Amino acid sequence: MLIIGLQYFAPVIEYKISFQYSNINLEQYEYWQKAAFRNRCIIAGANGLVNLSIPVEGGRHSGKPVREVKIDNTSRWQMVHWRSVVSAYNRSPWFEYYKDEMESFYNTKYNWLWDWNYDLLLWTNKKLGIEGNMELTKSWKRDYPAGDFEDWRYRVLPKNYTSFAGDCPVYRQVFEDRLGFIPNLSILDLLFCEGSNAINLLG
Repeated sequence: MLIIGLQYFAPVIEYKISFQYSNINLEQYEYWQKAAFRNRCIIAGANGLVNLSIPVEGGRHSGKPVREVKIDNTSRWQMVHWRSVVSAYNRSPWFEYYKDEMESFYNTKYNWLWDWNYDLLLWTNKKLGIEGNMELTKSWKRDYPAGDFEDWRYRVLPKNYTSFAGDCPVYRQVFEDRLGFIPNLSILDLLFCEGSNAINLLG
């Protein structure tokens, strides 16, 4: 069984790993991790990497249970993020196919980070065709027995996500001629660039 954390359009490697498991537990009892992908994702723009970060109340020092983390909506972060996504992917092969549904998320106000990430995860899994049985954890466990469980809750972080490059699929990216291929970006990159073929690259 795979144990994962709920992230904001998680890196490609997380979806590649998820595709390998028929049973997935989504951690809902952890405390806020300030140096994780829970409220951020990385995409590639014309001039290089673009870090999208959702502001949360209490900032980086919010030591709350993850389901109690509130989004700071005093800034127009959804507008900024959507414009960044459009700028990065409006020339991608599948942008027109997904843009209307995705834009609706960025036009809907969310108060809780968990709700935002969960809705995005369900949408992304549906578009990718990932059909494994996903359940929420029933309680907090710091450690899971090796062999029966594969714990990926804190394995892929902004500080180390590039170390998984060799395990990620290679595909044609929008700005590859300018930037070269950049592995393990947000799943958005793979989805916009490969669309229905993404599932074949993850398998």
